[in-house]
Amino acid sequence: MPAFPALPRPPLLTELLPGNLRQRIGVRLENLRIPDFTLPAPLARLVSRLPQQPPTHVLTLALNLALDRILPRDTLAPLTGRQLQMRVLDAGLTLDFTLGERGFRRAAPAAGARPDLIISATTRDFMALALREEDPDTLFFSRRLRMEGDTELGLLVKNTLDAVDWDALKARLLGRRS
Repeated sequence: MPAFPALPRPPLLTELLPGNLRQRIGVRLENLRIPDFTLPAPLARLVSRLPQQPPTHVLTLALNLALDRILPRDTLAPLTGRQLQMRVLDAGLTLDFTLGERGFRRAAPAAGARPDLIISATTRDFMALALREEDPDTLFFSRRLRMEGDTELGLLVKNTLDAVDWDALKARLLGRRS
C-alpha cells in the first residue's frame, strides 16, 4: 500500500497572533457553543438541488487528512469497500463515500442498492459532534443522530470517534501542551 506524502505543517495559532490576542481568542474558542438552529427550508431546497460532489469531496478530504493522524486506519479496516452515506437532514445533502486502499473517496450509489451504513443528523448536530459539544451516544439516544443499515459498522464509527483524544488535538491546534 503506497504511503501518502507528508503534508506541510500548517502554522499554529501561537505563531500567527500576538500573545494577548491569542489568549483572548483561545478563551473564546474554549467557551464557544453552537446555537440551536435549523437551516431555513428555502435554503435546504436550493442546496438539495445542487450537485452533491463538491460537499462530498470536502468531507472525504477532511476524513483523509484525519486518517492515520487521528483516525487509525487499522481500526477502520472493516469500512473498506463498504458504501457509506451521510445525510445532512436540514440541508438536503446526501453524501456517498467509501474507504479504499488510498483513503476515503466519493462513491456513486449503485442503482437500487442501499448503502451499507447511513448516518443522518442536522447540520447543527453534525457540527456539535465534530466539535465534541455533544457525544454520539447523547445524540443517538435523543434521536438526533440516526444510523441505518449495518449496525456493526455504525458501532465501529461511533467507537472510533469516542476513542479520538479531542482535547489533545485541540491543544495542538492552539499551540498548547496537553
